[in-house]
This record gives sequence, structure tokens and C-alpha cells, in this order.
Amino acid sequence: MALMYGKEKDAEYEIDNTSHPGFCTFFAKLPAKSPETGTVRLFDRGEYYSVHGPDALYIATNVYCTNTVIKYLGPGGRGGLPSVTLSANNAKAFLRDALTAKQLKVEIWVPEAGQGKKATRFRLDKEASPGNLQAVEDMLFTNIDMISAPIVMSIKIASSAGPSAGGKGKMKSVGIAFADTSARELGVAEFVDNDSFSNTESLVIQLAVKEAILPTGTASGTTERDHELNKLKDVLERCGVIATERKPSEFNSKSIRDDLARLLTPNSMPSSSVDATLSIPQLDLAVAPSSLAALTSYLSLLSDPSNHGSFTIRTHDLSQFMRLDASALRALNLVEAPGSVNSSKNTTLFGLLNKCKTAQGSRMLGSWLKQPLVNLHEIRKRQDLVEIFVRDSDTRRTIQDDCLKMMPDLNRICKRFLKKVASLEDVVRVYQAVVKLEDLISSLEGMANDNEEQSKLIEECYLAKLKDFENSLSKFSEMVQQTLDLDELENHRFVIKPDYDESLQILAEKLKGIRDGLDKEHRDAARDTGLDLDKKLHLENSPTHGYCFRVSKNASDWKSVEGNEYIELSTLKSGVFFTTGNLKELSENYQETTEAYARTQRDLVGHVVTISSTYTPVFEEWNTLLAHLDVIITFAHVAVNAPEAYVKPKVVEKGSGSLILKDARHPCLEVQDDINFIPNDVEMIKDKSEFHIITGPNMGGKSTYIRQVGVIALLAQTGSYVPCSEAHIPIFDSILCRVGAGDSQLRGVSTFMAEMLETASILRSATRDSLVIIDELGRGTSTYDGFGLAWAISEHIASQIHAFCLFATHFHELTALDQQIPHVQNLHVVAHVSASDDIRKERDITLLYKVEPGICDQSFGIHVAELANFPEDVVKLAKRKADELEDFNSAAKEDDPTAQFAPEVIEEGTQLIAQILDEWSAARPTDEDVAMTDADDEDDDTESQLAELKKCMDEYKDRLKGNAWVRQMLQSL
Repeated sequence: MALMYGKEKDAEYEIDNTSHPGFCTFFAKLPAKSPETGTVRLFDRGEYYSVHGPDALYIATNVYCTNTVIKYLGPGGRGGLPSVTLSANNAKAFLRDALTAKQLKVEIWVPEAGQGKKATRFRLDKEASPGNLQAVEDMLFTNIDMISAPIVMSIKIASSAGPSAGGKGKMKSVGIAFADTSARELGVAEFVDNDSFSNTESLVIQLAVKEAILPTGTASGTTERDHELNKLKDVLERCGVIATERKPSEFNSKSIRDDLARLLTPNSMPSSSVDATLSIPQLDLAVAPSSLAALTSYLSLLSDPSNHGSFTIRTHDLSQFMRLDASALRALNLVEAPGSVNSSKNTTLFGLLNKCKTAQGSRMLGSWLKQPLVNLHEIRKRQDLVEIFVRDSDTRRTIQDDCLKMMPDLNRICKRFLKKVASLEDVVRVYQAVVKLEDLISSLEGMANDNEEQSKLIEECYLAKLKDFENSLSKFSEMVQQTLDLDELENHRFVIKPDYDESLQILAEKLKGIRDGLDKEHRDAARDTGLDLDKKLHLENSPTHGYCFRVSKNASDWKSVEGNEYIELSTLKSGVFFTTGNLKELSENYQETTEAYARTQRDLVGHVVTISSTYTPVFEEWNTLLAHLDVIITFAHVAVNAPEAYVKPKVVEKGSGSLILKDARHPCLEVQDDINFIPNDVEMIKDKSEFHIITGPNMGGKSTYIRQVGVIALLAQTGSYVPCSEAHIPIFDSILCRVGAGDSQLRGVSTFMAEMLETASILRSATRDSLVIIDELGRGTSTYDGFGLAWAISEHIASQIHAFCLFATHFHELTALDQQIPHVQNLHVVAHVSASDDIRKERDITLLYKVEPGICDQSFGIHVAELANFPEDVVKLAKRKADELEDFNSAAKEDDPTAQFAPEVIEEGTQLIAQILDEWSAARPTDEDVAMTDADDEDDDTESQLAELKKCMDEYKDRLKGNAWVRQMLQSL
């Protein structure tokens, strides 16, 4: 929404002074808003809206960007009630931004019956939230297609007996219900989850949920349940989802069977059963039906008659799609982060790929990116379709520009039909799309003729269905052609043909006669007055007087009129208005006939819209097919028009292949201005080099390298081409990332704690077929603790989970892991350091952004600080302190007599000394012998023990000399 500066016209509406005291009293008694989420209350005052209290301050800051628009109601001047006004259009723009971008809730209040413009009492009329836009959908998207569907879900947790996966904590049975009200679809899912709610997080990401409904604790109010609820809220917050709490009593599934019987379409329920609802499999789940009951209650689905018999229901299976966590969403830049402002849409993967020509295509693209496939057959099917359009660029451009560009958002129009608020314009938009259907079929048929396999695939995916739609909609087209005046569409008038209805025809002819009479009267007046027709004597349809004449206030013009039989009506700035008896009669007849014509037309329009609404099921299927075609063509368009063309990846079954990428690039970075991207190869061989540790300087490209692998894997599993010259990719069941976390002081979570929570989730949910991406783990604590955690986590992933893993780190000691685990491989980003003859002069660093095998054994943090233009004295101090620390560590190593020896030499020496001490101990007198000796003999006993030790040492003399570590130890003693 565009920002406004200064005092805007929208803020100049005045609330009637007489209503101030009464309204202020009423406003003070309103119920408190929920503290969980931000809620803005708007008061509808007819031509404009008003906002009061803290909401007024929010509007002033975020909409007008100035406090000068604030007015104070009631006594006390600035001590009164802060208030701001918004025009209807500006209020709608604010609502759209608040609900879709700022994740706020909205309440719209209207005057109580009989209050009028001076209303002091209001009632709540509409409520909306990011996941529930039903009440305000027509206000927000009248002329704008919805780009993303608002999904709201309901969650209920039931603890189960027994340990969870990994033997840590109890299992949790999670029952989830979700709804897409724009597509009139209900869904359920039920699964066992761990303490981190990893599966729930994946589902939230897959469905792009905007809002989640949770029960407010339990009757017992147990601390354990509150702890669970808080952890679940943390997961939702990471995913940018609003959490709305409802009473536990709403999570009651007693009436859900009857509710579904009223909501579901007849064909979505088995017809063979006597009671169809008894056979709905979703109701057989243990927990999900309770969530479904709470969801239908929250959305008030049954209160809207248009919802009855129009919803479908499905079960969502998590295993059908690749699992992503919230960190992966950020790391791979899939979508715009909430509240962020970017100058280029190419900064996100969705923005880069979204070359869709339809709103439904954009929605499906967003869904595909969050739901990558794991079914190899379906992945290859999409790839083959993309390949067809990559090869035939002419047909691709024709379909994009001449067909898809003309397609409306049929999903939104269908909902208007069902709510009985559709207009003749909606009918015309669908008709115009139907007209383009023939061209679309012709274009696809031309592609299908190229080869047999291509022909079969195009026929199966598109042509067969499109031809069915064309046949089904032929009657619809005929009806529109017979009833609508298509010639008037050029003037943006949507009207019924006069000759369609006899009564309408009679009224149309009468109107024509009246208009002819008006024209004759105009000519007669011009002749009588001697004024030029349409230059000085104007015939106008005044809102006040109806049809009348107008001349300017010029004295000579009015003198030509004055004195005749003309009747003066009024004098305004624009001129003098006058009429005649005959003109007045014609004007009255015109107004009466026009009203009769509008009434008759309105009835006929309602009839046409009602007939059109019967085609809704066909429109919805057609809408889905158009979206699919749009996304496939978009994939082809992006693949061909990239700086370097994308390639079709070879995708293989999970667990059966290795990840090999040639000349891999990051798709978002390579299109940025002034960037010459350096491609890199990636080779991760299962059981040989599946774990990569990447070291190198800051800004050297480590993060880009590991993230681009994740992006490419995700693109491949959506069916897209990928930015490589060659790609061989196994199917991953999940992409899990840990790439940087921020503080969340409001929840008391530090950067390091957030990092540990994300890593814990990875360790619990990663499998052998996962792709794990970790960037700079352990930086939020001390060096030693951080390294210890990084080593332990790396070793666990590499040795226990065996997932594909890319681990970027500055802990150079971590590279020793390849000595312990054979399938760990070290890589480093190359930095060229220029030589210098002057040892006092720091060598320059050049970042080459190439990734090669081996270890980077030094850091370049101070070099990067110099690149950032640090003050020279700060850089010098940093170098001195770094040298001091390096000298201290070197000295410590020199003082350590064991530092120079290999671990196996130390181990051998340790075992040798242990063996000598065991033999010496066995030869020593027992405690009883010592107790029986006299005190005078104690000195003799000590000497004998030392002699026994010397004897043992002599026996192992050669072996002791053969171990360098033992020699060093003995010399130091």
C-alpha cells in the first residue's frame, strides 16, 4: 500500500460534533481486544470509516506517516479520544495490506438500527483474520485477483503412551483440520509428532497456513500441557502463522457428522451408503474430527447458505511431498519474509519464477514450491511437459500472450456465483475466456503433432479435458451471445440485448423515440434562438433538472434566449439552465422509461447470472487445468530466458543415487544486476562423500554454495529445469536447514537458543534420504563450546543418520572429521592472497568464489573488515591482538610435551606405562603385610618398592626407549 505524507484528503472527513460525547462513552465500554494478536477496529460511517484510540495512532503512523491527521473527540483537547478518518477506497487498501501482509485481525462495526450519520452506538458487523477473509473478500478483491489462498488450520494434540522416535519423550498424536474457503475445500491430517513438532511444522509450510486455531489449555490446566502449547506457538511463530486460541469446548466432534452432511457436495460423499456421512473416512480418525469441529465453528461455515453442499474434503498425507522446515523457507528464499521490503522480485525463488499470466497460476506455483513431489513418475511427467514448451518457443509465447493473459480468476468468479453476488461483468469475463478456449486448443494441437510421445502427453494432460470443457460450455456461449449486447462491451457497458425480451424491446423503442424527440427539441431551440448547436446551446441531462438546455452566463447568449417561451431553472458557475414545456415532458418520460428499462433489465440479468452459475463445477475444473498449464509454461519460460539456460535434471528414486551437479548456479543471484556468477560443481556420492565440510573466508561464497544445492534439489522435485549444465539428483524426503537465527526477546529466546532449537529439530527429523544444510553452527557461544557442539552434531549426522549434508564452518579443526569418518569430504572456497616483499605490509586477498577439494587453514576476517572500510587503527589493533593470541597458542603447544606426537604413539606409550605399573603393583606387599611391619622397617619397605619398580623398568627398557612419547615424558620428569 502506498504511503501518504502530510494531511491527506481522506483524513478531512468530520465526525459530527453532536455525536462526540455519546460515542466516546460507547467506545470506552467496548470489550477488550485479544492481546495475542493485533486487532484493528474500523467504524463504518457511510461515506468513510473512522478509527479510534491506539488504532488511530497506528493508522496515522503506518498509513498517513504523520500525526497531524489525528483529531481528538470529547472534552479535554489532546486528552480526548484520538481519531482518524479513512475514505472507503483508502480503508479497503489498508484492510488488504493489514490482512495479507501485516498479519493483523480486523473488526468492522456499523451503526445500530436507526442511528444514521450521527451514530453514537455501533454493532460488530464483520470480523476477518489472515486465514479467514470470507466476510471482507468482496470488499478487498472486487477488481483484484487473489494471489495467495488464505488457509486456516485447527490443531489438537493428544498424548500417547510410549516413547517417540529416537526414544526421547512421549509420542504426540496431532489431529489437524484445514480449510481453503476460496476453493471451498476442507482437509484433515493426523500423525504422530515429536517434541519439536517437526511434522506439524512441515505441514504448516506445505499448506502455506496463515492462521492456526488452538485450544486454550485444558480443564486440568496441567503445566505439561501449557508447555506443549507454548512450544507449538513457537513453531507457528517461526513459520509466520497467527495463533488464535479458542475454548476447548469448541473442539468437540459430537455434531461434526451432521455439519459435514450439510457442507459437503453430494458427489464428495459415498452414494452407496444409506447414510452417506457414515462412510466419510476422515471421521474415523481419532483426533482430527475434533479439530474439524473447531474449524467449522470458527469460520461459521454453516451460517452462510452458499456454503451448503459446496465443500469437498480430503486427507493430506505428509509423505506425498518433500518436507520443509521454516528455516529452509528462509534459507532457500522461497517466498518473501513477512514485513520485509525488497527492491527486486528476483530476490525470492517465487518472485523469480512467477512469470504466470493468471492469478490461479501464481497460487499454484506458490503451492508447488512448498510441496515438492517425492513421486518419481509425477516429477518426470512435469519435466516432460516443461521440455515440450522449452523446445517450442513460438507456441509457448502464443499461449502466454494470446490465451492465458485473457483468463480471469475463475476461482473467485465461481465463489461470487455461489454467493449470488455475481454481476453481468462476471458472466462476460467468463465468456471472453471461453472464446479464447478455441485458440488454446488449436495451439496445443499444433504442438501435439510433432511426435507421438509428445502428442500423447499433451492429449492426456490438457487437450482431452479442454475439449470436454469446450463441449460443456458451448451452450453457455450461445446463451451469452443471444442475451448480451456484445457491441456495447467496447464502451464497458454490460447490458442485455433489447431484442432478447419483448417487454425490453418495447421499452427500448420508446426510449429511442424519446431521444429523437429530445434531439428535435434541441434543433428547434437552436433555430429559434440563433445559437450554434452544441457550441453555445447545450442539451444536458442534469442530476437536478433532468434534460434541459444550458448557455453560458455571457450576456449576449442569454439575451438570445430571454423573452421567449423558455423557463429559467437555475444559474450556476457553469451557466444558465432553462427548459420548455415540451422538453420538460420529454425529460420526465425519459426518466420513467429509463427506470422501467433498468428494472426489466435487472430481472433478466438475474436470470442470466443464475443460469451461468450452474456451470460452476466446469469453471472450477477448467480453472485448475489453466493454473497447471500456466505453471508448466512458466517453468519453460524461466528455463529458456535465464542468463544461462537451465537443464533438465535426471531425477532418480531416493536412496538409489548420488547428487552430482555440473556448473551449478544460484538462480536468484545470477539474475541480479552487476553480478557475474561463478558456477561450481557438486559431487556427493552416497557412502563415499555424502558429508561435505566447507571452509574458507567470509564472503567467499560458502553460504551461496550450500544454499544453491538446496534450491536446485527443490526445483528438480517441483518438476522444473535447474540452473546447471548437467544434474543427477536423488529424491529427497526433506530439506532441513540451519542457516542463521535472530533473537526473539519477547519469547526470551536468544540467537544461540534459536539455533539449538532448529538443530534439535533437524537431528530428530532427518533421515538417510534427507538433505541437511548447516551454515556456521555454534557461533552464538564460546569457541570451545561451539566447536564441541559442531563436532558432535556433524559426527552424529555423518555416522548415525547418514543424510546428505553440507556443513559450512569457520571451525577449521572440524576438518579432522574426515580422518575419523571415510565419507566426510573437505572442501574450501578459494581465496588468492597476493605475495608481498615487505613483511610489514599486509597481503591483499582476492575472493575467487570457486569451491575445490581440501582445507582452508586460515581465516580472513581482518581482510574482510578492511574491505568494509574499518578505521585503520581498529584494523591494526585487531591484527596485533590476533598475533598475540596466535603466539600464546604456539607457546602453549611448545610447553605441551605431547603436542608433537601422533595419537597412536601416545596410545602405545600409555598402554606400556600402564602395563609396567600393573606388574609393579602385583609385586608390592599387601595391606596386611604392611600392617604387620614395625615402624622401623617402613624405610626399608619403601626402598624395596623402589627397587621393584626399577626392576620392572629394566625389563621393559628397550620398549621404553622405542617409544618417543615415553622418552619425552621421562625426560620432563
